[in-house]
Amino acid sequence: MAVASPAGRRRGSLGSRTAVLAVVAALLIVPGTAGADPKPTVKSLEKELAALRKDSDRMIEDYYHGRRELQRVEKAEKAAREKLEAAQEILDRESTYLRTMAVAEFMSGRRNELTMVAEEEDPADLLNRLALRDHLIAQQQARLSGYTQVRDRHLNAQKEAEARAEELSATVGDLAGKREKAEKQIERIRDKIDQLHKAPGRRGDGTWLPQLPGGPDNITPRMRLVKTLIAKRFVVPFGIGCYRAIQDGGEHPLGRACDFMLSRGGAMPSAAEIQRGHDISAWAIKNAKRLGIMYIIYRQRIWHVRTGAWRYMSDRGGATANHYDHPHISVY
Repeated sequence: MAVASPAGRRRGSLGSRTAVLAVVAALLIVPGTAGADPKPTVKSLEKELAALRKDSDRMIEDYYHGRRELQRVEKAEKAAREKLEAAQEILDRESTYLRTMAVAEFMSGRRNELTMVAEEEDPADLLNRLALRDHLIAQQQARLSGYTQVRDRHLNAQKEAEARAEELSATVGDLAGKREKAEKQIERIRDKIDQLHKAPGRRGDGTWLPQLPGGPDNITPRMRLVKTLIAKRFVVPFGIGCYRAIQDGGEHPLGRACDFMLSRGGAMPSAAEIQRGHDISAWAIKNAKRLGIMYIIYRQRIWHVRTGAWRYMSDRGGATANHYDHPHISVY
């Protein structure tokens, strides 16, 4: 039987240890790999997007059902208020009449008592007076009965108006909650749509390959993607201007810049359009690195992807020149 040499035994020992270490490493690595979240694919994002759209459609439907319910409650609340006002008017009138009648009755009673004490009255006149008094009493009782009905109707109208007001308040609150929920869901859908798009030409180190402009709008593919996404998401009613032949040192002649107009003819935009400009700028900042956005100019301020912050610019002499009527977006 051959005896292994010391060198051979050492090689065998090293080989065994290597094999053991390999097994241990495999046991340590495999669970971590198995537990890692898979990278989202376009197909999985589209599936999630479809589910979000379905939920959003249902929420929007609930919202419009709530709008119709709100209109119904508003109408009922208005009718209840009108009924209450009418009942209040009748109540005030009857209350005034009863107070007047009570004073007259008191004064009449006091005069009759004095007359009966001071004079001896003819029995026939006394009977006539008593008959008239009974008639007045019957009239007063009928009036009191009518007043009670008026008072009850007034109380019922008041309760109904209060109930409708509470219902209206609850409906408005519920409706606002549904609308907010639907808007958040729609925003999530829009974010998912954005994630499905990535600008072409990005290198592995994060820099961007140069692109030539083309197509009928004479802009680069990266700029066209940004323009298309903004137009779909925000709807720019006053137009989008991109390519300009004038050589002003900017990116417009290179097909790498677009202006998203918020008004016409250099006029200052409305408050709603100013907010639209802020929304477009915020969206561009959020998606800048993925879409190859280099900088944004809006309301005499500039944001650059390198600094990640806004800074003020010098006055260029007008609403359009200072970008008060549009955000400007340039890409690499």
